[in-house]
Amino acid sequence: MTRRFLFLLGSSRPDGNTELLARRAAEQLPSDAEQRWIDLAEHPLPEFEDLRHDSDHVRPTGGNAGLLLDATLAATDLVIASPLYWYSLSAPVKRYLDHWSGWLRTPGLDFKATLSGRTLWGVTALAHEEQEVADPLIGTLNNSAAYLGMRFGGVLLGNGSRPGDVLRDTDALSRAKTFFAQEAPLARFPYEHADTSSAR
Repeated sequence: MTRRFLFLLGSSRPDGNTELLARRAAEQLPSDAEQRWIDLAEHPLPEFEDLRHDSDHVRPTGGNAGLLLDATLAATDLVIASPLYWYSLSAPVKRYLDHWSGWLRTPGLDFKATLSGRTLWGVTALAHEEQEVADPLIGTLNNSAAYLGMRFGGVLLGNGSRPGDVLRDTDALSRAKTFFAQEAPLARFPYEHADTSSAR
């Protein structure tokens, strides 16, 4: 099966450090792997409206919502490329994930069943040297993947604040070379990792 990668760029700055790192990782993909890149700043979604207690969501057939829905459903691998903004995802990415709630409740879409078994990846640049500050972002992506029964390939982290900084992060560039080649395990919620063995 041909792998189809959808790269969703969530930065408010074009050609930012996160995108640079994502493109370095994408350079390592096999030639037969399809790549599609969508900049969420150039394809903004409307604010999400929660209709779950009022009426069904209707499948978007046009505009940015239709474009992003169709691209999401077609992808075998979803790559969220979001800088670390206030220790979590950027606003455009969070809005995109909010729309998943509507797509989950759109009759005839089978959004959850379609994404189940596919793989979610993350790429982010952060200004901190301490990568632990990105844990909330990583947790959001991991838990979203777990809810949908997806695989989670983890998050490629790089250091950078000023434009181009990440290209001096040799450790991140080294990790980028093999990032998409690793096995992505089935995502699990943190509580599913708890030791459930009986007490001795």
